[in-house]
Amino acid sequence: MTASSICRRTVGKSAKSRIAAVGTIAVVGSLLLSGCGDQTNDKGSDSVSNAPLADKLPKDIRDAGVIKVGSDIAYPPVEFKDKSGNTVGIDPDLGEALGKQLGVKFEFENGTFDTLLGGLRSKRYQVAMSAMTDTKNRQEGVDEETGKKVGDGVDFIDYFTAGVSIYTKKGDDQGIKTWADLCGKKIVVQRGTVSHDLAKAESKKCKGGKKIAIEQFDNDQQAQTRLRSGGADAGSSDFPVAAYAVKTSGGGKDFELVGEQVEAAPYGIAVSKKNPELRDAIQAALDAIIKNGDYEKIIKKWGVEDGAVEKAEINGGK
Repeated sequence: MTASSICRRTVGKSAKSRIAAVGTIAVVGSLLLSGCGDQTNDKGSDSVSNAPLADKLPKDIRDAGVIKVGSDIAYPPVEFKDKSGNTVGIDPDLGEALGKQLGVKFEFENGTFDTLLGGLRSKRYQVAMSAMTDTKNRQEGVDEETGKKVGDGVDFIDYFTAGVSIYTKKGDDQGIKTWADLCGKKIVVQRGTVSHDLAKAESKKCKGGKKIAIEQFDNDQQAQTRLRSGGADAGSSDFPVAAYAVKTSGGGKDFELVGEQVEAAPYGIAVSKKNPELRDAIQAALDAIIKNGDYEKIIKKWGVEDGAVEKAEINGGK
């Protein structure tokens, strides 16, 4: 998640303000990953043997037929549960397309966003794909707030670009247009995201003792509920997520976007630095679906064309 998120990014990037206009967010019903079928644990299946890039995977993953993906599945439209409880969204659709190239299933497992890299280090997951912003701090395993090294870091395969937006209750923006306008007000955010870090950084700049009151939650939907109930003045999340909430919450009557999005940066699929073979296989698969048009179809389906990338870059975050 702009992604420390489709984002859910730590502010390891001092990006220039940029509007990565995402256009109309598609409200799609049941977007199931039916194409993956029974690839899981089907070691000798034709789907694996006929996959064009299967031989690029580490043998243990190729034999298992599964890549376990850590994801905070509460971040529509990037990844979320539909009314039937199925995992849908931009990331699951891309995972399905990548899986077809590699002959495996991308199996999404739910976890809170700020624990995903820990799960990667402990080998609970083999990748993390959750609107996670590619930043230098994450690449190097450095805690954004303390500046201390907390792990080995990860490699990212960058697959999307998004910025961060502020939203308020509809018709009640209280004059909020920029982050500086939040001084003396209360904002709700998802813990460990770029929105969270931006709020902390901006609060330090506030003058006259008018700091920003920050309330953090495990997921973005909880933050939205708090704002909807009148418990805060504003919320912030990655632009695709904020735009989706504005369009869908209360039939479009709950929220409105204010100001411009900032901190445009790449989302990346995180892989352990100890697994370069898997990293390179996923990079090759992403380049393949960009080339064959599957990537474009998915991005268009969700109405986020302006965040598309032209190639799979490794560690492009700053």
